[in-house]
Amino acid sequence: MVTALDVVCEDRGMTAIPTAPFSLDGKCAIVTGGGSGIGEAIARLFAARGARVAVLDIRAESASAIAAAIVTNGGAASAHACDVTKKRDVDAVFARVASELGRIDILVNNAGIAHVGSVLSTTEEDFDRIYQVNVKGVYLCSQAGVRAMLQNGGGVILNLASIASLIGLEDRFAYSMSKGAVLTMTRSVAVDYMKKNIRCNCVCPARVHTPFVDGFIKNNYPGREKEMFQKLAEYQPLGRMGTPDEVAALALYLCSDQASFITGQAFPIDGGVLVQ
Repeated sequence: MVTALDVVCEDRGMTAIPTAPFSLDGKCAIVTGGGSGIGEAIARLFAARGARVAVLDIRAESASAIAAAIVTNGGAASAHACDVTKKRDVDAVFARVASELGRIDILVNNAGIAHVGSVLSTTEEDFDRIYQVNVKGVYLCSQAGVRAMLQNGGGVILNLASIASLIGLEDRFAYSMSKGAVLTMTRSVAVDYMKKNIRCNCVCPARVHTPFVDGFIKNNYPGREKEMFQKLAEYQPLGRMGTPDEVAALALYLCSDQASFITGQAFPIDGGVLVQ
């Protein structure tokens, strides 16, 4: 069926936008760290919008649980244990996913870990661990993803950065280092491959309420959980933390065809932090 939009676009030499907004029908997506939190929300939403999703997580049981839940709800998903810090592991999993799904259209580099500490309190072991997961992991997965996308005529990479890549945060030295690297890797991939039909963007959340946050508060502030939760929530001028579903909604847009004119950009989702 030809729509009025198709006619207007044809007259103006434009590309028609699909009438179904943010559909991922026919797309094959990999979500790293998809076993919980933001990654889980992204995997579930992408599957609900028609994508076949490969859920990657270092914890095989977590990946399997989310993939099973997606399938139960009528979506298409598979689970894959993957340590993003190991090239052999990443290459093997990406090759398996590409073989099973036929292609890789979308890669969401979500896997990451946090750390609290200044330059003086951060140990060398802490620094190396953050680097291995948050920086090297994005590098290895992006390398494997770009390789697959070049074989299929293009694709989309979305990286999870942080407002820590845009502003200074107290006691987040190593974490900020890693997320700054994610931001600059995003722009490098975008510049290098935009002529090859590969887009690359990142999202930069402020605090998002995930099981990790609850665990962090419980482990570090026993007996003060409610007080510390409120303090973390009030850091955002809107007075609360974000939700994984809100980040997933932004991810869906950026990985959909509606965002086909966007690459190399960082998108804050921060409850007003950056406008203060």
